[in-house]
Amino acid sequence: MTQADTLAATGVEALAARTREFVREVVLPAEERIGGDVHDLDPAVRAELIAAARDAGVYAPQLPTEWGGQGLDTRAQAVVFEEAGYALLGPLATGCAAPDEGNGLLLERVATPAQQERWLAPLGRGELRTCFAMTEPAPGAGSDPRALATRASRVEGGWRIDGRKWMITGARGASVAIVMARTAGEPGDAGGATMFLVAADNPGMRIVRDLETMDAGFYGGHAEIDFDDCRVGDDDVLGEVDRGFAYAQVRLAPARLTHCMRWLGLARRCHDLALAHATSRRAFGADIADLGLAHQLLADNEIDIAASRAVIAQAAASIDLDADAANASSIAKVFVSEAVGRIADRSVQLAGARGLTAETLLSRYWREMRAFRVYDGPSETHRWAIARRAVSRFRREGRA
Repeated sequence: MTQADTLAATGVEALAARTREFVREVVLPAEERIGGDVHDLDPAVRAELIAAARDAGVYAPQLPTEWGGQGLDTRAQAVVFEEAGYALLGPLATGCAAPDEGNGLLLERVATPAQQERWLAPLGRGELRTCFAMTEPAPGAGSDPRALATRASRVEGGWRIDGRKWMITGARGASVAIVMARTAGEPGDAGGATMFLVAADNPGMRIVRDLETMDAGFYGGHAEIDFDDCRVGDDDVLGEVDRGFAYAQVRLAPARLTHCMRWLGLARRCHDLALAHATSRRAFGADIADLGLAHQLLADNEIDIAASRAVIAQAAASIDLDADAANASSIAKVFVSEAVGRIADRSVQLAGARGLTAETLLSRYWREMRAFRVYDGPSETHRWAIARRAVSRFRREGRA
């Protein structure tokens, strides 16, 4: 390791330590007061947490410094995001929550300077939120984005968007939506998608309803949105026309990995809550933590935490080095989403009846992690993609 590498690592460790302290001293008390329900968090509480994070120097670790962030690469994000994720409110407070974190990356890489000044600069200051509108009701885009059915048609001075989106995280209260719409071809075609920046006050975009879901960890919840004669200008096109699917890859692989980082942090919180209970509750003449069956649950949690961290680190390096990042992030998504679910489940079991109540928030955390196996691509879809790549690679290399 060079001296520069050592200094960089030291800086990351210092930021992680500040984030750890901030989450424990500021965020967790707020989370316990609201019972873990982030969907309907009071905007004033969000503003207070963001201001505190900025004062503590831990806000927007992923954004470049020119946009108000800490300028971390993906490998460094893995360390800091895990600490932010130790509380459900942690990512929101520190400005690295989905969907804003992924949308910020997309705006940084693809947006014009004018679009960046309008949307990315205030995002980096914590002054607005965004959403990413791609998923549609069946038979539209979901696990298969090529099924995209929302249509954008040329009109005088710009475009007209018509269609419906659903399960759009953070739509309620977002200032702008990044909307995927088909500008060429038909549903099922591999190309022909374009991204549009649609401001929340556009009369052609309407939130139809807020969806009631098992999770409550995303500010603004999940919504269904209707686009009816939604008019936008040419300057609202994000990137180039018909290149939306390519731009989506800029966002999707890193964003699914950063989900893994944050949920690993919350899984560690579950494990710590289970340890606190197991070392203080006595049964059969001993602390629960000293009983053999508890040993297995605790040990398996430790194993899943260590393995998840290693898989995330490998995928983060792949993204930074541009080396088969899509496959590495799919592997991480499958493994970590299932591992953190196991950790949460074992932690609930170890906590017994208290784990089922709101007193520990373990049952809330379990529900959040169960949902992670579905969004950002269900495990089955990623396994299908991983297997196809393996078969293709073997056939291409032609060796056993």
